[in-house]
Amino acid sequence: MPTYQMDSVLSSEGWLRDATVTVCEQGMIVAMTAATAATGSEHIAGTVVPGMPNAHSHAFQRAMAGGSESRLSNRDSFWSWREAMYRLANGIEPAELEIIATQLFVEMLKAGYTSVAELHYLHRHPDGAPYAGPNALWQAIDAAADTAGIALTLLPTLYLSSNFGARPLLREQRRFALSVEEFLRAVAQRRSAAAHAGAALHSLRAVPLASLREAVAGLRAIDAQAPIHIHIAEQMREVKACVSATGRRPIELLLDTGLLGPQWCLVHATYATPAEIAAVAASQASVCVCPTTEGNLGDGIFDAVRLLAAGGRLCIGSDSQASVCPAEELRWLEYQQRLKRRRRAVLASDREAHTGARLWREAARCGAQALGQNTGALAVGARADWLVLDVDHPALAGAHEDGLLDRLVFADGRAGIRDVMVAGRWVVRAGHHQSEEAVARRFTGWMQRR
Repeated sequence: MPTYQMDSVLSSEGWLRDATVTVCEQGMIVAMTAATAATGSEHIAGTVVPGMPNAHSHAFQRAMAGGSESRLSNRDSFWSWREAMYRLANGIEPAELEIIATQLFVEMLKAGYTSVAELHYLHRHPDGAPYAGPNALWQAIDAAADTAGIALTLLPTLYLSSNFGARPLLREQRRFALSVEEFLRAVAQRRSAAAHAGAALHSLRAVPLASLREAVAGLRAIDAQAPIHIHIAEQMREVKACVSATGRRPIELLLDTGLLGPQWCLVHATYATPAEIAAVAASQASVCVCPTTEGNLGDGIFDAVRLLAAGGRLCIGSDSQASVCPAEELRWLEYQQRLKRRRRAVLASDREAHTGARLWREAARCGAQALGQNTGALAVGARADWLVLDVDHPALAGAHEDGLLDRLVFADGRAGIRDVMVAGRWVVRAGHHQSEEAVARRFTGWMQRR
């Protein structure tokens, strides 16, 4: 079994110096001690920290990152951006999706994401016809993750209606269609074949409440511990439509079902009220915020201060791929709160004074829960997903322990990520992914031909 001698490592119990870490062939940490390793171990110079789980991704949207920034009117919004997203979604075939996703997953690894939850609602041909045999679009995501070496939790997504009131899907949403029965059958097949699999309910506007209850009951019968994700309360227009249709706000409506628990992840929750935040925290569900996407789309600002004060679980995602960098998500998560409250170090705490360190630990731990993966911390029994920070890099030089994570988050320290390991296998060495040139050529060529 490989053994590593580390100058410094952030373990689940705190910082260890001159630590020895042993990893089994299955990629799990089986021993970690503050002692010098025997001859034959690999020395890791620098500081080792947990890799970051990406709790919310739509891989195909990498192809429109930066491409929808031209002003169309003085009322541009999430809803006008969505039309451009639909055009992209309806022009991608499985082979093209694999090209896009592979490029994205390589970028994620180099930036410090070591695992990803892919909320995937492309299920059919553009005309709405099903694929013959295994779902080619799902297989494209699997193949991309395998090539890149990122740990994937695929979340097949139920999408039944175009708005509240069970309105039929729009023409441009035909690729998203699966009945509850088809959805559950496909998830069951996926769960039997994949170590890490869950499911998603796109949103309350896309999944009527009766169908949601039916789907959740079916998912629980398949695997009571599998993660369930849902977009919720992202836009005020969505909140108002939900109140108009049901008399309840979206998060209130979901809480009323009594279904929330630790396996749930609520994505965005931008317009959660204080009472809703307290109830979500009490349920032990995670909240995934995506600050660069929420900023890019003009969504709004989630009250992260209130969630953390209530003991809630907070993680991050790259969502639309406006940015593919966990440090930038965390930086903007803190900056949003600073701008809102006009003070600094808002998300630090009495126990953890280093803002970047607290945010990295919290997002890694809670992101692992949201993905249903045994990662997010370096400890015996956890998967060996880690980043090696080059302490001699100008972005990090002179910093120690928690100060290194502050530099990583707030001083554009991404360039200091030297090596990346996933499940005991090096996927990035000296800042280089072994497949990045070939992957980039395919992606660049496809983008130029579009």
